[in-house]
Amino acid sequence: MRNFLKKNENVVDRVVRIGIGIALLALTVVGPQTAWGLIGLIPLATGIAGWCPAYAILGLSTLKQSPQAANVSSTVSH
Repeated sequence: MRNFLKKNENVVDRVVRIGIGIALLALTVVGPQTAWGLIGLIPLATGIAGWCPAYAILGLSTLKQSPQAANVSSTVSH
């Protein structure tokens, strides 16, 4: 479980998610003013947390792997 909740988004990914989240939330106040803008809470929350549940389920990460971690994973896979 501990690895499941580990951060898996890099800085660029997080900034883009936060921007998209804020833009979608703005739709609840300006523009069409519909509740659909609340969907922006999802990218906003994942951007702030630095963790995406979909990435975790699929085993993806946009974080760079440290050289030490890369060496450990390469020795484990052999």
